[in-house]
Amino acid sequence: MNGPVNTDQIRSAERALSAGTWLIVFGAMLYSVLTVTPLMRAHTPDRWDWTAPILPLVVDAAVVIVVRLDSVLARLGQDGGRWPAALRWMTGTMTLSLNIAESALHKDMVGVAVHAVAPLLLIVTAETGLAYRRAITKALTAREHAAAARVEAERQRAREERERQAQLAREEREHEAAMARQDAERRERAEREERQRAEAAERQRQAERERAEQERERAERERQRQQAEAERREREREHARLQAERQAAEAAERERRALLSAGPVTGKLPEDRAHQVVAAAYDAGMSVRNAAERCGWSVGWVAARYQELRDAPADQPAATV
Repeated sequence: MNGPVNTDQIRSAERALSAGTWLIVFGAMLYSVLTVTPLMRAHTPDRWDWTAPILPLVVDAAVVIVVRLDSVLARLGQDGGRWPAALRWMTGTMTLSLNIAESALHKDMVGVAVHAVAPLLLIVTAETGLAYRRAITKALTAREHAAAARVEAERQRAREERERQAQLAREEREHEAAMARQDAERRERAEREERQRAEAAERQRQAERERAEQERERAERERQRQQAEAERREREREHARLQAERQAAEAAERERRALLSAGPVTGKLPEDRAHQVVAAAYDAGMSVRNAAERCGWSVGWVAARYQELRDAPADQPAATV
């Protein structure tokens, strides 16, 4: 087998050792039962011949217990002390003695050698298997310790790497937090300055609005004063106009009464004067005949003037002919 031996190969060898050991154990047990039973039957009363296989079975059972428990203790890396060793050598010696006793009693050295093979093989296999298992257990323990050390080293490196990454991440977060605080402070300072500028601009606009409002109020008061002055002047003009119209109406009324108070005439009045008389008669509601008598002109001519006065607009005086 070339190259380093891995754990699976070691466990495979351990299984092979266990299987071979148990094969030897059961073979030796069977051979021992077959060899020792005739000896026990020859040295047992006839009525107890059926007990002849018990002794080899008991001895072989002790062998099985020793081999099994030794394998478990070796796998656990422990040593049972002196009593397991004493039991192991005692059962081996008993098995050897029982197997060679028949040949030894008959002075058969060849038989002794032949019947000693299985017990000696069992004793040596048990001791060798125990040594092998201890060595395998030690090797596996060393490998497990090395693997555990490697795992622990990997864990330590991973932990250190995590701590380093965590430290870097923490430093990065702290740096980002510091930058964020600086950005927040700059933004807050800029917002505060902008707010102050906005407040100053708002105060300026408010002052301008107040000045504009004051200007509007002054302009409104001036407009109202000018309007009141204009209304006063308009009232004065209207009053003067009404006064003049009243005076003109009174003058016209006096002139009309003066024109109509003359009574019928004997001749034709001048045309201008006749027009005035006809207009006064028309305004007084006189008939065409009475108007003709007062101006001396014909009834047709007066009727034509009446028609002109009726056709003329109310706010315009009739045209004179």
